[in-house]
Amino acid sequence: MSPQQADGDRSGPLFSIVTPVFDPPLDVLEETIASVLAQEHRDWEWILVDDASTDPAVVTTITRYMLKDERIRLLERDVNGHIVAASNDGIDAARGEFIVLLDHDDLLTPDALAVNARRIARHDDVDYLYSDEDKVDVHGTTYGRFTKPEWSPERLRGQMYTSHLSVIRTSVVRRVGGFREGYDGSQDHDLALRVGEVARRVVHIPQVLYHWRAVAGSTSAAIDAKPYATIAGQKAVQDHLDRTGVAGRVEQGAEPGRYVIERELDPGLRVSVVIPTLGQSDVVFGARRVMVVEAVRSLLAHTDHEDVEVVVVHDAPTPPEVLDELREVAGDRLVLVPYLKPFNYSEKMNVGVVASSGERLVLLNDDVEVISDRWLENLVAPLEDPKVGLTGAKLYFADSTVQHACHAYWGTHYRHPFRFWTRDEPGPFGELVVNREVSGVTAACAAMRRETYFEVGGFTEALPSNFNDVDLCYKVRHVGRSIVWIANCELFHFESRTREGKAEAWERYAVVRRWGIPEEDPFTPSAVASPMIDPHRILRERIREADPGLRAAGAAPRQ
Repeated sequence: MSPQQADGDRSGPLFSIVTPVFDPPLDVLEETIASVLAQEHRDWEWILVDDASTDPAVVTTITRYMLKDERIRLLERDVNGHIVAASNDGIDAARGEFIVLLDHDDLLTPDALAVNARRIARHDDVDYLYSDEDKVDVHGTTYGRFTKPEWSPERLRGQMYTSHLSVIRTSVVRRVGGFREGYDGSQDHDLALRVGEVARRVVHIPQVLYHWRAVAGSTSAAIDAKPYATIAGQKAVQDHLDRTGVAGRVEQGAEPGRYVIERELDPGLRVSVVIPTLGQSDVVFGARRVMVVEAVRSLLAHTDHEDVEVVVVHDAPTPPEVLDELREVAGDRLVLVPYLKPFNYSEKMNVGVVASSGERLVLLNDDVEVISDRWLENLVAPLEDPKVGLTGAKLYFADSTVQHACHAYWGTHYRHPFRFWTRDEPGPFGELVVNREVSGVTAACAAMRRETYFEVGGFTEALPSNFNDVDLCYKVRHVGRSIVWIANCELFHFESRTREGKAEAWERYAVVRRWGIPEEDPFTPSAVASPMIDPHRILRERIREADPGLRAAGAAPRQ
């Protein structure tokens, strides 16, 4: 059934394309017009709002096409009101069921509206659709595809990632008040946040349907071209947090257009940090340390939260002096739980959780060092949203290259897509500096609500060493909860310094038998979808493969 048939009582078209216009180069405008006229789907109207262009040829050009095609409508403003006012004029005049937002110098692919129409026909409750995009230069060459994830409300707080092409139900746009004055430059981000709060269904279309023209001075050519836009974006995200009851403040991120959420954690919540250990020591940064002692010392030093319980599950060989050091560092916060069986990480964690008393659980390896302030608040506070079932941290090798920035489950395997990127790299499209929904996170540092842990059955004890966290992530998503990776919760992870880290084939097969072969990840990072080849990163990876000891014996960390 076509969208027209499914909505036969609709008086207007399916789509109202809204384009504010102000002094575009005429050849560029004509290319934009040509891309609309080339649409395979025909049930549309196009409202172009001229925002008092200084060049009279702009109106003349639009009028010429309007006289040829009755679907094209021109609104002329007497005074320049900027993009918010002009866009709202177009929204007010729209007769279509869905608003399609198109800038005056960009290009739609010929199937852009047709693909959206097919998705709309599948779901009568869809309120917001967005698709992948790329850039087009002055020579017409496309580049820089942005492969976007499925609906990721946490990522939208950190950046305007939905962007082009956005297609929104007209009644919803009007319900939230359209674009708001005072948010110029980030007016689309502000609108997307408000629409996302009320939308019944948000659909991601994994196809490039929009070519964003890269011209001098545009944000597509340089992210810092409009510095006022990032200030408006920060304000928009803070407004969103306040509206939705999220306790936190918004700060500017590592690059323009990226935002950091500093969360506030309810001081009345008890957080239990569960750590399994054998009490081993090793050389890190040139000095010998007892791994678990320094892990506990750092986790307590970098949080302001008072009600923290530290549950250490220790094997029989753990030296008594290590337990004494733990008592000295953690005091009455410490709960010691002996474990007398052969090594089984999953069982040790389950035993530790049973012995804990916190409403929130942090699962932590003993071979870590916390390096970011308020790590606990930022990791645990997102769990106040009952839709969030698990959060995870950003982990580094000792040389400050990335060890973990999410799991990606695709292409028949389970992957760490950002391994060996450096600590100061924002990643493609800011993926290393914004919080975002992901398919999985490592249990080397993760947090859950206590009730969620028991609802999914904790760790699967049939997987004593590896892939138990992959299985846990699948279980969390199976019960309908999301997993969020937290960019501003940072730790060193001296991986596999306390035990052999090699995974056995049977462990992977056990996960595959339970959950199937991982084929397509709905949150596939751009680093996986469109690899950015860096010969230096490849060299670092080869060095580590040749000498895994370099992972923990690196130079002193950069602060």
